[in-house]
Amino acid sequence: MLENCILLSLFAKENLKHMSEQQLNLYDRLINEPSNDWDIYYWATEAKPPPAEFDNDVMAMLREFAKNKKKEQRLRQPDLEYLFEPP
Repeated sequence: MLENCILLSLFAKENLKHMSEQQLNLYDRLINEPSNDWDIYYWATEAKPPPAEFDNDVMAMLREFAKNKKKEQRLRQPDLEYLFEPP
């Protein structure tokens, strides 16, 4: 769904390079295991509490990111050039 694509891709661009291996594994589980994409969106926006297996520091990071405290315009996914930038 478009909302998750925008939210998760922008979150990934901002955070993946700083995450530990354990956090990367938790993020991978979050984006691949739930069968309903809307669940991820509801958990990230705090409309519903996540189940215990997804209530972790990565979910806390995603929830904080979803609050968009800087009031950034988040209308589209980022270009993928950032994947090829040196660390």
